[in-house]
Amino acid sequence: MTKKILILDTGKEWGGGTNSLLELLKRVDKNTYNFSAIFYYNYKMGVNSDIKSELDKLGVEFILLDRKKVSFRKKILKEAGRACLTLTPGLKKSFVDSVDYRNRILPDSERIAGVLKDREVDLLYMNNQPSSNVEGIIAAASLGIPSIQHGRIDVSLTAFEAEQVNSCAERVICVSEGVKKSFIRAGVDARKCIVIHNGIDSESRAMRDPIDIKREFGLSENGVMIGTVGSLVKRKRIHLLLEAVAFLKNSMVDDISCVIVGDGPERDSLEAHAQRLGVRENCFFTGFSDDPLSYINTMDVFVLSSAKEGLPRVIMEAMLLAKPVIAFDITGPSELVDSNKTGILLREGGSAAIAEAVKKLITDDKTRTSMGDGGRRRVLEEFSMEQYISGVVSVFEEVLA
Repeated sequence: MTKKILILDTGKEWGGGTNSLLELLKRVDKNTYNFSAIFYYNYKMGVNSDIKSELDKLGVEFILLDRKKVSFRKKILKEAGRACLTLTPGLKKSFVDSVDYRNRILPDSERIAGVLKDREVDLLYMNNQPSSNVEGIIAAASLGIPSIQHGRIDVSLTAFEAEQVNSCAERVICVSEGVKKSFIRAGVDARKCIVIHNGIDSESRAMRDPIDIKREFGLSENGVMIGTVGSLVKRKRIHLLLEAVAFLKNSMVDDISCVIVGDGPERDSLEAHAQRLGVRENCFFTGFSDDPLSYINTMDVFVLSSAKEGLPRVIMEAMLLAKPVIAFDITGPSELVDSNKTGILLREGGSAAIAEAVKKLITDDKTRTSMGDGGRRRVLEEFSMEQYISGVVSVFEEVLA
């Protein structure tokens, strides 16, 4: 008998979690599971598509949650209370949390419960984290429907959020050991947590030749290119990469160029920062791309400067294409990159440390090639798409049993 699973995704923009969700939906047995999905936003996939269109292609019903806007009066009262309690941070947080619970969480949970009931759903599968999915946990519990939380990034939970996970969610899928530890530190029962790493499709290929991309940018075929891929948000710390380019340029690495693939709220300020640093002509902002592998394939070194991650798919993509990876030693990259074997993990030093690591790799062809080859072997052996899909499906089976 086919089981009905409702997905809850409260995100606002396309990211690695979106891609992982779609990979799962492409491969799951449709005779065993029937999916529908609640989204708060029909967020864009570049300029040519959006999440609804991509789900339509997969035969997954897209439900845009009808969320009531909080009245102007309630917003004013909330801000007034926040201002009055500025000198007592604990009380201020408790006040804000209680207001959010009444004005947002409870109303949204009632609407989600309505969808669960109308569609006779067997399981709620949440694709973000408890801080933004707690209304889903409450909704499922109110109807006696099991729920699964898929944690994709380091979390910092309130006592209330951790309590809801412990009392109502059946399982928490964590994309890395680091994410699992963050849930346990936040008070979530370790017995509920299971690590299932993201996976990469070994058949993924770049669609364009690196020479074509360099010509598009007006670069020489032999010039050095570094770069990154991801949403242009503050936690990605793209400014450190731009500053590293400035360090390298000032160190007489004249043929250095950097491609930044992705879009987001920080784009304008990052382009302005590159201008101030005197490296705007060296840095190419492509916007969102549905073919990021082609840009990664053009890079000599891939850099991820994030302050916070879960288990970044983009590092797997770089490793699949045999590119050495430079990243900071944080949750996610620390489990993917074998430092000094498949790339370099930085513990501190900011942009200067990135620049030194890049310089080390672009001046040593043998090491760069060896690290790239080692990364490709590792990702194929340890992070396959098949392992990811079978792991998630096994949790579905366990909970639904």
